[in-house]
Amino acid sequence: MSVLTVGIDVGGTNIRAGVVDVEGQVIDTVEAPTPSSPRALEDGLHRAVAELSLRHPVAAVGLAVAGFVTPDRAGVRFAPHLPWRDAPVAARMHQRLGLPVVLEHDANAAAWAEHRFGAARGGHVVVMVAIGTGIGAALLVDGRLYRGAHGVAPELGHLRMVPDGRSCPCGKRGCFERYCSGTALVATALELLAADPSRSTLLAKEHAAEPGSLTGRRVVGAARDGDPVAQAAVADLALWLGRGLALVSDVYDPDLVVVGGGVGGSAPLFLDEAREHYVRRLTGAGHRPPARIRTAQLGAAAGLVGAADLARAELARG
Repeated sequence: MSVLTVGIDVGGTNIRAGVVDVEGQVIDTVEAPTPSSPRALEDGLHRAVAELSLRHPVAAVGLAVAGFVTPDRAGVRFAPHLPWRDAPVAARMHQRLGLPVVLEHDANAAAWAEHRFGAARGGHVVVMVAIGTGIGAALLVDGRLYRGAHGVAPELGHLRMVPDGRSCPCGKRGCFERYCSGTALVATALELLAADPSRSTLLAKEHAAEPGSLTGRRVVGAARDGDPVAQAAVADLALWLGRGLALVSDVYDPDLVVVGGGVGGSAPLFLDEAREHYVRRLTGAGHRPPARIRTAQLGAAAGLVGAADLARAELARG
C-alpha cells in the first residue's frame, strides 16, 4: 500500500511522531514533551497527529510504547514511565482521531522496522537487543513478532545473570540489564573508582569534582578518549553482553542478533569483544553455527518507523 501512516514513539520524556511512507522513509516529524496524566498525554498525541495530518494525507496511526501492551495491541497494561494503567488507548485515540490506531511495545516496533527496512532483513529467527538505560528486547520468527501469551515477551533485560547481584528496580537482583546497559556502565565505573581511589584518570577527576554526575554517555565518551576506567567499564559490558547473548541463544537458537539502542549506537567499542565472549560461552560451541551479530541500522527512528509500518499492515488487513 502506498498510503502514508503516522508512527509515534511514546517515550517517558518526549513524544516523537513521524509520517512514514511505504519504503520506511520518515518524511515529516513533530516532537513534544511527554505529559504526565493520561488525558494530557492523549491530548498531546492528538495534537501531533492533527499537525501532521494538516500537511499529509495519513491513513492510520501506530504507537510504540515502552510498556506492557495487550496481546490484541489495543491497550496498555502498564508502562513504568507513562501514566497509562490498564488503559484502552487504541479505542480512545481512534474515537478522537477518526483513524485506525494500533499499539506495539517499543522494542517490538524497532525490531519490526529493522526486519522490514534494516539490519534484520533476511533473518529466520531474529533477536533484537536494544541497550539503553536498560535493555529492551524482541523476537521475530519467520517474519512474525513473538509477543508471548500476555503480550510481554521477551523480557530479556530481567533474566537473572548474577545470583544476589546488583539490585534492580524490577524487584530482583542480578538482572542482565544491571550489567549491560547505560546504567550498568555507570555502576561499573563507580565500582572501579571505589576499588582504587588513587586513580587520577579524567573520569576519576570528574567524579571527584561532581559526584553523581556520571552518565552512560559520558563513560562511553571517556572510553573513546582512552580513559582506562571507562575502557574497563566498557570491556565489562562486552563480557556481560556476550554471556547474555549466549544464554539467549541457548533458548531461542537465533541465526541473527541485532544490537541497537542508545548504548548500542556505540557498538564499535565493544561488539567484537562481545562476539568473542558469546562464542566461548555458547553451548556446543564449535559444533553449531553461532548467530550473526549485527548493529541496528535505523537508529532513534526505528520505533516510530516500525509502529507506522505495523499500522499500515493492519490497515491492509482491513
